[in-house]
This record gives sequence, structure tokens and C-alpha cells, in this order.
Amino acid sequence: MSNVVRKHEVRRPVIYQLLVRTFGNTNERRVSNGSMADNGCGKFADINATALKSLADMGFTHLWLTGVLEQASGTDYAQRPADDPVLLKGKAGSPYAIRDCFDVCPDYASDPVRRLEEFRELVARCHAHGFKVLIDFVPNHVARSYHSDVRPELSFGRQDNPDLFFDRDNHFYYLPKPYAGGGPPLRLPGEDGTSGQHPFEPEAEYGRVTGNNSITWTPSVHDWYETVKINYGHDFSTGRDTGHLPGPKAPLEEVPHTWQTMDEILAYWQAMGVDGFRCDMAHMIPMEFWRWQVKRCRQRCEDVYFIAEAYDNDPAKLSHGHILDELLCAGFDAVYDDPAYDVLEGIYEDGKWANDLDSLTFSGERFHKSLRYAENHDEVRIANPQVWGGHGMKIGKPVTAILFAMGQGPLMLYHGQEVGEPALESWGFGGDGGRTSIFDYGSMPEFCKWVNGGKYDGGRLSKEQKALREWYGNLIRATQGAAFTAGNFYGLNHANKNNAGYGRLDGESVSGHWLYSFLRQDPCTSEAFLVVVNLHPDQYLVGLNIKVPEDALMFAGLLGAESCCFDEVIEDSWGCCIAPDDLKSSGMALPDLPPCGVRLLKIGRC
Repeated sequence: MSNVVRKHEVRRPVIYQLLVRTFGNTNERRVSNGSMADNGCGKFADINATALKSLADMGFTHLWLTGVLEQASGTDYAQRPADDPVLLKGKAGSPYAIRDCFDVCPDYASDPVRRLEEFRELVARCHAHGFKVLIDFVPNHVARSYHSDVRPELSFGRQDNPDLFFDRDNHFYYLPKPYAGGGPPLRLPGEDGTSGQHPFEPEAEYGRVTGNNSITWTPSVHDWYETVKINYGHDFSTGRDTGHLPGPKAPLEEVPHTWQTMDEILAYWQAMGVDGFRCDMAHMIPMEFWRWQVKRCRQRCEDVYFIAEAYDNDPAKLSHGHILDELLCAGFDAVYDDPAYDVLEGIYEDGKWANDLDSLTFSGERFHKSLRYAENHDEVRIANPQVWGGHGMKIGKPVTAILFAMGQGPLMLYHGQEVGEPALESWGFGGDGGRTSIFDYGSMPEFCKWVNGGKYDGGRLSKEQKALREWYGNLIRATQGAAFTAGNFYGLNHANKNNAGYGRLDGESVSGHWLYSFLRQDPCTSEAFLVVVNLHPDQYLVGLNIKVPEDALMFAGLLGAESCCFDEVIEDSWGCCIAPDDLKSSGMALPDLPPCGVRLLKIGRC
């Protein structure tokens, strides 16, 4: 089961995602629905030299500073009043309801007046420690209260004709009168969750379509009602055919108005030293725009890095093909690997098997250009007792080992995962759904133990948490070798389905439920690894035996060897030597693999 792509010339990024609001916040009051004064807030200054050195030592290469752009918020500032509560999800507000695409959130500045200067200083600190800096680019929608103080002449909607639902050069889509939900004024859900009960005065005459394409005067609490949809010159209500839009070489003056504004925004952040962008809901944007925009950004800086958050199963996607492949063709460096995440979560939640991963390994170029993660701000915490089978932080080890070792693409770890943050708290709007809230002010109880009052030394962590963080660092460093960053993949589950010694448990007629293994090999350096993972949360896999078929031996460069050796590089000092013919016939016996156990075995000729 091989998957071959050409060798990458650049080592892959290892991304540490952090929400500035929670990263450095050590206030442990955590009042539900509390204000910033109640619960505190992390600052740019908290991401200091000590914190950055610790992250660099762990092996990270990129920092995704999540939610730094100015957002709609319930916190008042001298030159920036708080937003109408009817627009807010949580006191702090959603980091994805952007109020000014040219500004940063004043909550994060020690001196809010100097917030852009403080952000520049943070970028410089990150660069000084060898990090590339990524921020969010949110192209599909903005906050209903959007107005740029930094570049007011580029405020969205400033020159729109609101009498038209769609016009090529409008920034927004405007609600017909009357239409679904009646007619004006726009009525928004309230904090009590009711729908359409709160007239929104700024849209008393002209209403706008929500960020999730809901064309109604009374959006529901389930809509992205606090945001408005951005128009790229395509009427989304007519379908997915965007072939009428300009091509990648179109001059600036010939593209839709929104394209011009977005180019100004991205150029602004590139000039400030930002090295790349995680693009929110990229599948809802025309591919023609991405081809044009990525090209322009690369003309300004050839190695600017683009990651697409995208989901092929979303009906709102603007492509008839597989959206992840389309985005890579449009110029993205990487796309979210939601499919692999879903399978692994499904092993604990929906009865899936490790064998179900195999179908994802035939996705061509996408296999090696997928951003792999076990957690991010949208997903639940693995350590939360309500999810992932309720098995706790130990599940992160086998899941992350598979994700980080299987491809050449970028890797990502979400702050708190490395210390088993369980997201047990209910801060307010974020609820208690197993996620660390991005909408509320608060701090993470377990992560605070690593921050340890600003020492960033893990002084308050338990023995198990310290060991977990160390293990993640070992995994990151081990998977930065050539076999993983430039090598190819060969899955072994298919060849072992009929092998009773391949982790098969009582009552199972085939193997591959809890055990997953594969080879990685770089043809240029001949570096090769065997990765073996026990996904079972409670049970040892005993009497383990892995057979390696002849074409897999050829893949790993082992045919013709008198003997080959396998040496563990991450868990302990176990190793063995075995003849290639024995690998084919009787297989290799491994020590019993404990629950959530992982083996990264470096392969060599003896």
C-alpha cells in the first residue's frame, strides 16, 4: 500500500497553535460569563523569550497566533466602544467575527493605544527565536459592526449599493424586501437563545446575509448571525459555477472590489512581518480568487505559507471537485486533514477500526500536503471525559503518533494538548462541550500549571503531565528526520488482516481494529522507520507479530539484506535483528504493546 510523491525541498512546519487570550492568562477565578476584569486576559507580552525558548526546544517551527485580529467584543475602550450585546457570542466575542482586518485586538496589549506596536514587537520576538508567524485570514465573513479605524477608506460596504441582493462589486449581499423572515428590520437572536426577537438598528432598512449564507431577516441562533457574508463577485445562490471570474493573471483594476480589498489586507500583514495565513473556511471562497491572491502574495514574498481550513462535505463549498485537491491546485501549501481526524475519533466514538485509515492513504498529493492535528480550537479536547471515549489525556499519544508520522505535511499541536488540558470548565457562551472556549474570558486550569506564574517551567504539573509534554517533544523531534519529512508511506494493516498475531482480540475474526502500523522511507537518504501504534485505551496487545510483504521490503530498501535491525527511538531501548525472508514468512515478534503504546523503530541493515 504505497504512496509516492516527489521529495519536498523544504522541511515541513511544526505548528504550535495558541490563542493569545488564554496562553498567558494565569488569573484562575474563571467566573462564568465574567468580564476581562473578572477573569483576566493573556497579553502579547506574555509570549516572552522564556515561553518562546521552551516552545523552540520542544521542536516547533511555526506559531499560529490565533484570534489576534480585532474582533467584535463586549469590552469598552476609549476610542473603541463595546459592541451591541446582541452581536456577541460571549463577553470576549468570537475571534472570527472580525471588526477591523487592519487592526489587532486591544485586549492583548499592555497599552491598548500601542496595540499594533506591541504586535510588531511580538512578531520580532518570534522571529528572533527562529519561528515563522502565522495569523488568521478570515475571508468569508466579518462582524456586523465592521469598520476599519486603521484604514477607514477600505471599510467593507462603504461603496456598496444596498438596493441589490448581488452586485459584482458590492462587498456584501443585501436582503431582498420582503423575503424569508418577513422584512426589515433585521432581528437577531438574543442571549436567551430565542430567534428574531431583537431588532438590530443599523440594519433597520437594509439587512445583510449571514456568514453561513443564510438569506433571512430573522437568522436563528444556529446561524452565524453575528457575521455578514463577503461577496467575491459570485452570486452563491445560483450555484457553484464560478468560471466567469477573472483568472490568476488579471490586473488589479479588473478584479471584483472585494479582491482588491483583500489584497490590501494581506499585503498589510505581510509588510508587518507575518509569514503566513491560516485561511478560515477557505472552501466557501471561489477558487479563482485563491489562484489570483496566492500568486500576488508570493510575488511580495515567495515563501509566504498558506493553510486552508476546508471541508469537502460542506454543501457551501464552491467547487464541483474535491475541495481539498482544488485548494492545493489553487496554490495552498497545506489543507486541513479532517478525514483522518474523523476516523481516529470514530475509533473511540463510532465503532471504526484502525483499518479505516487505509482508504485515506490513496489521496495522491493531498496525502503529503495535509495539516494533521489531534486538537484545534474548533475540536474537542482529547482529555475531556465526555469525548474520545472518556479515556483521558493518554489517548493523545497513539492518535498524535499516527497523525504526525504518516505523511510529509505540516503538523499542529494546540496549546494545552501537551499537558492534557481537559476543558472541564464552563466559562459562559462556550458551554461545557469539551472545548476550551474561544468566546469567553478565562484561563486553562492545567495549562496554568505549566505557565506557573510566567515561569513557563511546568513547575505545578503532575508527574504524568510532565512526562506527556516530554513525550510530545520527543515525537516532534523524532518525526523531523528525512523518512518523515521527505519519505513515502507504506501501510501494513492490509497485509496483516489475516494475521492472528496482529493485535487481534477475542471475538474478532480479522485483525486491524486497534493496531496500526506502517513504513516510512526516504529514497534519497535511505532512512526508514517502522511505526507501530496500539490505539486501545486499556488493553495490552500481546503476542504481537507483524508480517512485511516482499513489495514492502523493496519499498524500505531491505531486499537483498542479510539481516535488518529495528531500534526504538522514542519509548525505550528495545531493538532486534531479523532476516528479510523471516519478515515475509513468519513475521517479526514485538514485545507486548501497552495501552496507547507507540513504537518508532528505525530500520537499518545489520
